[in-house]
Amino acid sequence: MSEDASQDKISSSFFHLPVLPQPVVEGLQVKAGGRYLDATVGGAGHSLLILQAAPEVQLVALDQDLQAIAAAQERLSDFKEQVTFVHTNFAQFAPETLQFDGILADIGVSSTQLDQAQRGFSFRQEAPLDMRMDSTQALTAEEIVNHWDEKTIADTIYEYGEERLSRRIARRIVEQRPFQTTTDLAYAIAGAFPPKARHGRIHPATRSFQALRIAVNGELTVLREFLAQAPDWLAPEGRLAIISFHSLEDRIVKYAYREDERLQIITKKPLVATPEEVRENKRSRSAKLRVAERKVTNT
Repeated sequence: MSEDASQDKISSSFFHLPVLPQPVVEGLQVKAGGRYLDATVGGAGHSLLILQAAPEVQLVALDQDLQAIAAAQERLSDFKEQVTFVHTNFAQFAPETLQFDGILADIGVSSTQLDQAQRGFSFRQEAPLDMRMDSTQALTAEEIVNHWDEKTIADTIYEYGEERLSRRIARRIVEQRPFQTTTDLAYAIAGAFPPKARHGRIHPATRSFQALRIAVNGELTVLREFLAQAPDWLAPEGRLAIISFHSLEDRIVKYAYREDERLQIITKKPLVATPEEVRENKRSRSAKLRVAERKVTNT
């Protein structure tokens, strides 16, 4: 495949419907000439909405996934003079003296990353045990399941997956390792469940795979670090909007907003998708948006 064809494939695969589009734009209060930060640009769906919402908007777009950056650059090509792209994890971003009128973070793995079998996020297709959002980092899911001790694996699956059978699962992993593929690992995990529990609404490996992904990418640690820093990046009355997809993330955001004296909570309860949006975009079903505003301080 030629380089151009390969790039086209990446760009098209990263196209996705942004969740909660109207609540995000309204929550950020996008204004003409404003400066905004999309901390997780992904397929650039939200970035495009922000740029289209008002004239002369300036946007800084971050992502730790180089494929996402490449796709976003193409999708936002009509606004290239208004956008600055930065390859970084949002907790490691250093805006220096820049202040933003709004910051958005769409937390967790994207549907595009899940759909790319070779990334190893999903057990629906056979793939290497990777799960890295940033392909330049060293730690992979293969390293965890094949080399971490049983107790650490069990604790990881329990804490990050909220999986009650974590110890049985960890024991089976250690007994049957090494594993090379997602499907082999998923089969082993399913075997740790009683027969009647292997055919429920969700696959038995779902929570364990979530836990491994969170551990590989340090997602909750990174989220806490981001929440500690992001309010300082906001201009007075600037908005911070965070979309989460599971209870662990949402709980962190909820309490961070509540305990941060720099912020005023705008959404007393998280905003969720309408039934119409859920029908059009299944990923929106579990999305929760919380918005806070930087307080004006008297000096």
